Amino acid sequence: MNRAGLGILFLCCASVWLFRAEPAAAFPPYRSTDAGTAAPYDLELRLGLGRFERKAGETEFLSPLLRANLGLPRGFELTTEFEYSPREGRATDGAIGGKWVPVSGPFSLGVEALALMPVNRSHQGAGIEAQLLGTVREQSYRIHVNAGGFHDPRGGPAETGWRASALGEIVKTNYRLGLELFAKDSNIRRTDMRAGLGFIYSFAGFDVRPGVHVGLTPGAPDISASLWIATKFSLLGDAS
Repeated sequence: MNRAGLGILFLCCASVWLFRAEPAAAFPPYRSTDAGTAAPYDLELRLGLGRFERKAGETEFLSPLLRANLGLPRGFELTTEFEYSPREGRATDGAIGGKWVPVSGPFSLGVEALALMPVNRSHQGAGIEAQLLGTVREQSYRIHVNAGGFHDPRGGPAETGWRASALGEIVKTNYRLGLELFAKDSNIRRTDMRAGLGFIYSFAGFDVRPGVHVGLTPGAPDISASLWIATKFSLLGDAS
């Protein structure tokens, strides 16, 4: 791992000692997200140690990846995303936005909107992505459904399209096993449909989150895999 990745990992580890951290609820290694937010003034950190994708004989590797969410009162959450390519020596993706979940409980409904930010010199302008979110929570399982659209002019010709996903999780005491179906289509790319399997194991204030997806259409990577570490802590100094 490069120095940037080691630095982010150090910050995550230090947060456990300083703030009595505990595992975060959401949501890599999946492409889906949940209709839920962090508790007010809880900071959720998810560090991707690496993600690789294999497609048409070529391999892409990204590291580090970072997702950071800050819970706010009244069902709001601030959301940030960042990805870095060690091969290119630059950031490749970044976003900032928010989530609002006005209906919460065993069945939750919400919306998430992200500004897709220019993070390197090749990017032109900023884009937007918005999704409707639904989650069913029971003691032994969870179901998450997302659907929305995006407009992204950063990489050259503007890309406009839709994305949707469904994720089912089996919930046990200290782990969750999930199966996901994800699809994305746009005006300049072929349909990207994938099926994935993920595992979230919680211990000592952290989650370890491996996941793997396989492509179901020619427009999808043949295989992709990632490994994440997640934690959360309260900015007020008390564990949630």
